[in-house]
Amino acid sequence: MKNYLAVYLGNEATRKASGWDDLSEEKRKQREQEGMQAWGKWVATHQAAIVDTGAPLGKTLRASRGGIESIRNHMTAYTIVRTESHDAAAKMFEGHPHFTIFPGDSIEIMECLPIPGQ
Repeated sequence: MKNYLAVYLGNEATRKASGWDDLSEEKRKQREQEGMQAWGKWVATHQAAIVDTGAPLGKTLRASRGGIESIRNHMTAYTIVRTESHDAAAKMFEGHPHFTIFPGDSIEIMECLPIPGQ
């Protein structure tokens, strides 16, 4: 069994195309509730494989040789799962509420590799 990091992505173009911001406050709240219920159902379905349910991600600061700067990226949340294969991990996210109900774009799933030399 291996661990896989799932990074939820979203961008302004996808959000705009979804019509999310054009919804009335009431309609948006309703969709949010539907989305959270669907996400809870997804978590319950895959509970045995979830290592860390993760969390939404906030503003980003980048640290580099040049110092610290505020940047924007497309990452909106993360989850860590444990499965037998990369394909099995990816299949867990098919039809996920992140992009079927919420205005998210996609979810990228990558293997968490061992640290070299350990």
